[in-house]
Order: sequence, then C-alpha cells, then structure tokens
Amino acid sequence: MKYSIVTFGCRVNQADSLRLEEQLRARGGEETRSGDADLVVVNTCSVTATADQGARQTIRRVARENPEARIFATGCYATRCEEELAALPNVVRVVRNDEKLAFLDKWLDEEARAGAAIENDGPCGKPIEPGVAGRTAFTIRAQTGCEEACAFCVIPKTRGASRSLTIEALVADVRRVAEAGFKEIAIAGVHLGSFGRDLAPRASLLQLLRGLEAIECDVSYRISSLEPMDCTPAIVDLVGASGRFLPHFHLPLQHGSDRLLRAMRRPYTLDRYRRLVDTIRTRLPHASIGTDVIAGFPGETEADFAATAQYLAASPLTHLHVFPYSDRPGTEATRMSGKVPAAIVRERGAQLRRTGAELAARFLASQAGTVRPGLTLEDGTLVVTDNYLKVRIGAGLPRNVRVRVRIGTSNAGGSAVVEQPGA
Repeated sequence: MKYSIVTFGCRVNQADSLRLEEQLRARGGEETRSGDADLVVVNTCSVTATADQGARQTIRRVARENPEARIFATGCYATRCEEELAALPNVVRVVRNDEKLAFLDKWLDEEARAGAAIENDGPCGKPIEPGVAGRTAFTIRAQTGCEEACAFCVIPKTRGASRSLTIEALVADVRRVAEAGFKEIAIAGVHLGSFGRDLAPRASLLQLLRGLEAIECDVSYRISSLEPMDCTPAIVDLVGASGRFLPHFHLPLQHGSDRLLRAMRRPYTLDRYRRLVDTIRTRLPHASIGTDVIAGFPGETEADFAATAQYLAASPLTHLHVFPYSDRPGTEATRMSGKVPAAIVRERGAQLRRTGAELAARFLASQAGTVRPGLTLEDGTLVVTDNYLKVRIGAGLPRNVRVRVRIGTSNAGGSAVVEQPGA
C-alpha cells in the first residue's frame, strides 16, 4: 500500500498528519509522492479563502495526475464544507476533524472485511522515525478545540470545544517519540494556553511543561503558538531557566490598533502585548519571537494600519506571519461594515511582509558571531538553531544530529560554521 499525506495549515494539523502516518506505517504502508500513491489524505485548513482554494487545487491535481488514487479529505475545510469537497474528483470520503484520527483504521478494516483492501506490498509495523516524510522534529498535539470568540476566526466551529489530553498520556507519548530517535518535539494546540482547563482534576499548561521537563530523555521542546494572555511570567521564566525548552515564542498580535483589537474581540491591548514582548527580550536576549498580523480587517483605517506598521517596525519581534483579511462564512467579521478594498488589503499585506523580512534580517544580523545549539535537518546541511534560525553548513553530517554552530556575519545570509558536532 503506497500512501501520501498532504498537509495544509497549522502545527496541530501537522501533528494530526503524523498520527495518520503512524497508522499507515503500522499497516505496512509505504510513503510516496501523491502521483504514485494508492491512498492520498489531504488534511485541509480553512483559516483563509486561500487555504480553501489550495486544498481544492491539490485534490484536482492529484486526481488528474493519478486517476486511480483514492482521496480522503479531512481537516477544517472538510469539516466546514463537506459537500464542496465530496464533489471533487476521486474523493472517496470526507472526514470531519472529530473523526480524523479514527477513520483510517476503521476504513482499512472495512476494506479488509469486504475483500477489497488496497494491496500491501511493504513490511508491516514500520515505526515512524526522524526523516519520515521529511520531518526531523516531531509535533505532539496536547490540546484541540477553542472557546474564544475572535470575530475573524471560524476554527472554533471546525474544531469544537477545547479538549486536552492528560499530562500522563503526553508524558508517555514523549517517551515513545524519544525512543524512536527524535531529539526535538513541538508542543502544539489550537488554543494551547487553555490546556487542562477541561480536565478533572483541572490542570494547566505550566503543569504540563514542568511534567515534560522532568522526563529523562534527550529531547528539546518548542512551545507552539501561545495567545498573549496565556504567556504568563511563570512560562517565560521556565523557558529562561530550562535547558530543555528552546528560546522560541510565537505570540499572535493580530493588530496594533486597540480599536481594532476590540472589534476583533482580542482580550488585550497593544501596550500589554508590547510589555510582554519587551519582558521576553530582556529575560532572553537571544530568543526568537514571532507573531501573526491581519491586514485589512473590516473598518481598518489608514491610522489603524499605521499603528500596526509602526509598532512592528520598531519592535523586537523576529518574524511575522501576515494574513490578508479573508471573510469566513459564519464569523462576526463577515457581517461587519467598512470592508477594505481588496487592492488596499493586498498593498498593506505586502508592506507588512517587507517589514517582516527586515525584522528577520535584523535578528540574523544581531546573532552574527554567536554560537548557538541546533539540530541538523534535511540532508544535514541545514541547521535549525534553538532560537529558530535556519542556517546552512557544509556537508558531512546526517540529519538529526545536535551541533553547536557559529552564526555567519550578516552579509553572509543564513550561514554558519559547525563549532562542535554531536553537541
């Protein structure tokens, strides 16, 4: 059985795809390109109209290149618009998010009972390991669902209420992944900061992080996206004091205008966000700090946009994810007046992306000459450092090797020299 998994969107989707990958490999599945696969899973995102379009285009391309492929569509777009995806060529099933991690085993069992199982040519029980599907780090989903009410976001409707795994289950999962050889794990969630609020007894993200830190294994952790109100001083202190949690934060701002933050139903002000980022920069001078921003939210004036642009340009942030505003049916923002013309949205988005490129270049230049721990990726010539720089080194090492690298000077771009392999 040859399979291919195509993943769109967030780290939670990436974690879900890794679980599906493990299920298929356990049954002897062999990963291949979508054009050669018997079974193709398209794990969709629906955060923007562009994400929806990308999923549709991918499904049509796979069906055109591989007419015999059986395509399963899952994820947020599949949950939101089941009929749209079911009508596309070669789609044999559309799977909602709440069924995503159970459907493959169930379907393969049904096929086997019907005597129509896809031919299994590979060895059974192949565990997932670094390098499978091009992944060197592993992503674990600690939590899914969201109960916030952001005016622009459809994800609470596609992921449902917040649901957390237990700390015990996550500790066991980390041990399993570490035994498979992974050295870096990202801890992800749709609303990660709400981790544990639904459990009995109630738990917290800080408790989870402390539990993971206590595991005796050769694994480093990245904390995935955290809402600003959930990034507490205790979490910042834990990252600063720990040798296990990497100095890398992603804190969605969404906008620099307090007026629009209120319209978006974001529960903080720019000043609160600014103080949080400044605190992290003081506590962890080498940390990477990324953010998400929306360009062209309904009602955004030139002054509103200038507030975002001015803050970002002067901030200690290191990278931006820029989202041109996209109407999502069923959200409050869809019904708002004052929609910004598409050409202006594109222009403002392009300006913010230029600012993001300048911030990334400035951060790289600030790290020139420093020595950072990192992990080799791909063919061993790419390293991701603890503070999320991706730099090139000379050949000679395989992937998944810990190194210490001296970051190249700013005019050398993303390059580095290995100071200590196997560190």
